[in-house]
Amino acid sequence: MLTTWVVAPTCLPLVVRRCHACASERFRADGKFRVNANHKLLDAWLLALCAACGATTKLTVLERAHVRSIRPELLDRLHGNDPALAAELLQDPVVRRRNRVALDWNNAWRLDTGGPVHLDGGVLDVSVRFTERIPVRPVRLIAEGCGLSRGEVERLGAERKLVSAVRLSGRRTGDFTFLLKR
Repeated sequence: MLTTWVVAPTCLPLVVRRCHACASERFRADGKFRVNANHKLLDAWLLALCAACGATTKLTVLERAHVRSIRPELLDRLHGNDPALAAELLQDPVVRRRNRVALDWNNAWRLDTGGPVHLDGGVLDVSVRFTERIPVRPVRLIAEGCGLSRGEVERLGAERKLVSAVRLSGRRTGDFTFLLKR
């Protein structure tokens, strides 16, 4: 029987960027925006606080955008400091590239296995679904979901008792399935 595991975020990830005030490289974005108007041109930034000293940095969302080119619902969400919009913008590769930042997802996600793991006849067939593009090592997910060590999971993979259509080494951000035979 196919079991579905879900990888979901628990909070916004940390933003990896060097702080100008201290030597820290982690910022917390809490969903606050700053919008500045200069006649008919708008600038908008996502504000993030340094995890060590509390200094503020601005991540550019809109730069010199004409007011009429911005959807009214987006402008309302910016003015309302919508945390869901902050999550969407942090996931946007264009915003991350423009601001030269990366995301640190450590301790910002959880794995929902739907209850205790049962091996039906010594076989576990699992479909792993991601609600957001969270980079996680499949070996870590399988170890956490099955209550095994990562070394044990790697050993099962080497013995061909852990089978998947995708490569289990490295990081994945998309859905995959695996079969575990004990």
